[in-house]
Amino acid sequence: MKKRVAIVGGGAAGITAAIFAARNNADVYLLEHNDKVGKKILVTGNGRCNLTNEKMTVDYFRSDCRTFVGQVLQQFSYRETKQFFEELGIVLKSRDGYCYPASGQAAAVRDVLCMELDYQKVNILTNIHVNKITKKQTFLIEAGKRRIEADELIIAAGSKAASKQGSDGSGYELLCQFGHRMITVVPALVQIRCSDTCLKQWAGIRADGAIHIQIKGEEIAFDQGELQLTDYGVSGIPVFQVSRYVAKALEKHQSVEVMLDFLPNKELWETKKFLEKRYQMRANKTLEEGLVGLLPGKLIPIILNRAKLSVKATWKELSAKQKDAMTAALKQFTLPVVGVNSFEQAQICAGGADLKQFHPQTMESKLVKGLYAAGELLDVDGMCGGYNLQWAWSTGAIAGMAAARKQ
Repeated sequence: MKKRVAIVGGGAAGITAAIFAARNNADVYLLEHNDKVGKKILVTGNGRCNLTNEKMTVDYFRSDCRTFVGQVLQQFSYRETKQFFEELGIVLKSRDGYCYPASGQAAAVRDVLCMELDYQKVNILTNIHVNKITKKQTFLIEAGKRRIEADELIIAAGSKAASKQGSDGSGYELLCQFGHRMITVVPALVQIRCSDTCLKQWAGIRADGAIHIQIKGEEIAFDQGELQLTDYGVSGIPVFQVSRYVAKALEKHQSVEVMLDFLPNKELWETKKFLEKRYQMRANKTLEEGLVGLLPGKLIPIILNRAKLSVKATWKELSAKQKDAMTAALKQFTLPVVGVNSFEQAQICAGGADLKQFHPQTMESKLVKGLYAAGELLDVDGMCGGYNLQWAWSTGAIAGMAAARKQ
């Protein structure tokens, strides 16, 4: 008799678990409440699917239990992912370590996964929502009018992020039914909302810079790259990278500030010297004219206004205190944070099922034999760059193999 494995959730982790369980001679049932599996894969990497990264270490993941993440990556990481997708027909191309399908199409990744599901004769049940799961000798899954019995159960139902792509957070509830503890879930890889009169003025500006996240003047996170300035606050990859720390702090009711640095490659003292030299070379120019070519034009009057300086003033007219204020406006542009955008705008979530209650070698629950979890609903969030999909492939493959092989 083949072992029967049921998987709740037809996203990246669930599909991978189904494939590896079927390859190991299990009779697999993949349950998905959307009309198709792999829907969220289609929008990853702006439709290009950044499916892994050549730089694959635990340093690119955040969790309350990072040793667990390391143990998972030791079993299934970049090398295994590359081999898995090449066997399916995907040729990877790398851009600074970021790996995409050579076709540049996320649809190709989903298509080859679906082909393999079909080849492995996985039973795919779509438009099906799991209402209740009970466990005696086996698992009994109640989904509408359907009753599905399984020897092993993998929950890979995703997080609360991007519900339009099918994630509804139901996996958290299912794990809680079996006594699993949840680390508070907050949006991550998401935009940060601020409060300041300058926001309407700078909407649409893109500027290279750095973002520092501060609580009571103490820095808790930092990143650098292209910042997108919006009418509600800040966005862009560097903002996404630090947003989980903001969301976690706000959830604890802490007061958070964003400090933007528009000349991140210079120290504060270097910036003041740089400005001194720049304006000496352009002695006939106003403060506004002297910043043309250094900053986006729309940003210049905002910087000068923050320093309480006239755009028509000249550098030689400024006092030492005013020069310090201008330097600070360029290097330490501080905004109070009022929130982050919602789960709907978030790419992923931070928080989830406590890893201490699972075995990293198998992804099996320590509380319930035969129960496994994979993917986003676990307390792990990766940085931008293919790390969250890697977590899905890794945990899905490990759970699928373990569930099929378990005696």
